[in-house]
Amino acid sequence: MTIDRIGSINPIASGKYEWNNQTNRTVQTDSISLSPEAVERSELYRAHELVASASDVRLDRIAELKQKIADPSYINDTIIQATADKIMDALDL
Repeated sequence: MTIDRIGSINPIASGKYEWNNQTNRTVQTDSISLSPEAVERSELYRAHELVASASDVRLDRIAELKQKIADPSYINDTIIQATADKIMDALDL
């Protein structure tokens, strides 16, 4: 059993529609503008993030101090007195 088509199902093939190759399109672009306050807050936020991500420990200073302490001639009465004075000043004594 076969079924014969009476008419075309595809409207393009039937010739009912004519396509115009010339399209009238206007190009629209999106834009955004920021207030000076928003720009300033953005810069402050970026600076805050950089500071927060920085290490609190200065490894170069720690290595330098370890090297100085390892030297037996470094620790003398002058260094001990200066350190004691700084501790006393920090404690307000």
